[in-house]
Amino acid sequence: MQNLTLSRIQYTQLDAATWCATADVSSALPAANHSLSPPFTIPSSLNIDGSTDNRTQMNHQAEACFADLSWQYVVKRHTSAQKKAQHKRQQQRDGVRLLLQQLLATLDIDDTLNESQFPYQLSEHRYYVCFSHSGGGRHSKVAVAISYRRAVGIDIETHDVEWHVAQRFYHSEEIAVLTRLPKKDRPLAAKVLWQVKESFIKIHQYTLAQGLGINYAPIISDLNIASSKATASLPLLSSKASDYQVVFSAQQQVIIVF
Repeated sequence: MQNLTLSRIQYTQLDAATWCATADVSSALPAANHSLSPPFTIPSSLNIDGSTDNRTQMNHQAEACFADLSWQYVVKRHTSAQKKAQHKRQQQRDGVRLLLQQLLATLDIDDTLNESQFPYQLSEHRYYVCFSHSGGGRHSKVAVAISYRRAVGIDIETHDVEWHVAQRFYHSEEIAVLTRLPKKDRPLAAKVLWQVKESFIKIHQYTLAQGLGINYAPIISDLNIASSKATASLPLLSSKASDYQVVFSAQQQVIIVF
């Protein structure tokens, strides 16, 4: 596991058998590598006497060398970006597991995660476990939820859902409800709805297309009211589409379904 730092950790008990935790996770990024391989050299055959023909030949050869230099730099920079992306993904995977360890320690639960099948569960205590992460660069947000009763879903999201993406994947009734909202409220409502869908996908192990297409239009108005309140409190919303409860925290940018 990387040398990670968790900050702004928040623990919340949702009911007698369900808890969640959120945090920011950071770690040192690998050093950028801008070296060139093979090293750039000017060909020894380059003739630099004062004649016009030789100057023209020198310019053409130099242009070819610098074109090769630019190509090598782009390739190296692309490789560096790939490494940073891999580092971010690993940071997030390790970060949610570190947060789970701290949540279990806070609850005085001595156990390990069984990752052999979905949904995840603790090996001995049989709590269901769900992870989520979002963000990039040197800092990411991570979240974990555990519940003894049944599978639980959690989704933390820092990015908006583009309207054209919502129109492509959401149910037609959901699009109709979202369209009737004031334009300023639509982006947040669309994002929170996406998080609800993601959480149910994790609970029921739906495919992405299947889960995004399910109609949760009946709870959009409740979600919109909750999302408009920038408060640390966690309003409980009873989903009319199921017997699950939906919790939203604007401050933590997290949805929990349990």
